Amino acid sequence: MRFFLQVRFNGADKVIADLSENEQQKVTAEFEAIRRDSGVLDASQLEPAATATTVRVVDGQTQANDGPAVEAANALNGYYLYEAPDRDAAIAFAARIPAARLGATIEVRPLLDR
Repeated sequence: MRFFLQVRFNGADKVIADLSENEQQKVTAEFEAIRRDSGVLDASQLEPAATATTVRVVDGQTQANDGPAVEAANALNGYYLYEAPDRDAAIAFAARIPAARLGATIEVRPLLDR
């Protein structure tokens, strides 16, 4: 099964920024190791929500507005596309993401297979 893991920092980025340089390097190394996990199909951190453009089509006209579609506090900060045998394995993987222990939330959602 494939899962989309949505990472929302909820202040974890500030916690990381307040760590010593040595601790920041350790956390960065953990993130890099997680990205190399055999089940990871894709992963990335996103630019801040303020850089987003929200696109809608209204009456056939494209509208592009600066900013995210949701409150910045709820913005998606990063993601993992992960292949696992089941939901429990995907949850175990999510718990290994360093940001999870630093205040972030990780939403684990199965992808539809079509």
